[in-house]
Formats: sequence, C-alpha cells, structure tokens
Amino acid sequence: MSPALLSKRLKDLERAGVIQILSGRAGATEYRLTEAGEHLRPIILGLGEWGHRWVESQLTLRNLDPSLLMWDMRRNLKPEPLPPQRCTIHFLYPEVSKTRQNWWLVVDSGTVDLCNSDPGFEIDLQVTGSLRSMTAVWMGIARLSQEIDSGRLEVDGDDRIARAMQAWLGLSSFAPIERKVP
Repeated sequence: MSPALLSKRLKDLERAGVIQILSGRAGATEYRLTEAGEHLRPIILGLGEWGHRWVESQLTLRNLDPSLLMWDMRRNLKPEPLPPQRCTIHFLYPEVSKTRQNWWLVVDSGTVDLCNSDPGFEIDLQVTGSLRSMTAVWMGIARLSQEIDSGRLEVDGDDRIARAMQAWLGLSSFAPIERKVP
C-alpha cells in the first residue's frame, strides 16, 4: 500500500471513529483505537486467526514490506530476556532496496525503539538475511534455528542475545495458532 493510500485510510478510520490520531514524541504520530475500535478488536483478531490457520503461507509471504515487519517486531519484542544494559540489534535485508535494507532495534530500560537510520550505538547483534525468512520466523511458519541452520539467516554478535533471540523476538500474535492449510 502506498503511503498516500495508507494516510487516506487512516484518516477515513479516524472520521469513522475507529482510531484516534495523536501527535507523539519528537513529532511522531501515534494511532490508538477508540472505544468503537476496541469493540472491533475481537473481530479483526478472529479474521487474522482464520487467515493464519487456513490461508496457504506462500500467499502471505509475497509482497513483503520490511517496515511492517519491523514495526510489528518492535511492538511485540519482549525485553526481559535481554541483558539489562542498552542492546542494539541491527537487521539487514540485502535483497530489498537500499533505503529499506537496514533496521535497528534499540532496547534500553525496557523501552524499544525502531530506527531505519543508524542510531550510532555499538551493534550487539547483527541479523542478516532474507526478509522472507525473517517474516516466516515472525509468523511462526519457520523456526529461527531452521533459518539459521539453512543459511537463510545469519546471526553474529553477543552470544547471550543470539541464544535468547527466539524468546525476545516477540512473534506475531497468530504464530502459536496451529495451521490447517489443506
């Protein structure tokens, strides 16, 4: 979806009373569900669960967007398995356009930030590989160890952070759902 279309859809949802658009810190925009939006949550989650269970995964792994994946990873990341000091994790997807290849998750005191430009911190863990592989892991279609063993993902850096990656990654809320694709 183009940024212009996304912006139009978000404004439509705001006019319909489903979301509230707020100005966040440092000029960032935040989107929050209204009471009406919260009442839609179980319906939307039900549709997502159905899709994850019944839609063939190869269809869902087309037209991938690294920004959507990374924002979802940021939202679901579990900081507890990470060391207490600031951790900077760099994700590199070599096959996508130069402007969308690099992403940094910075975890500090339980707060998770996502950057698409180098934040200037020492990298604690480097994750390099296919956007498709990382998306498959996040969706629960593939295990992290499988993607690393196959060479589709490479993880380099602090061993403690690397070993705990499956725990802190914070998979899609649909990842635990058993797939029943025919």
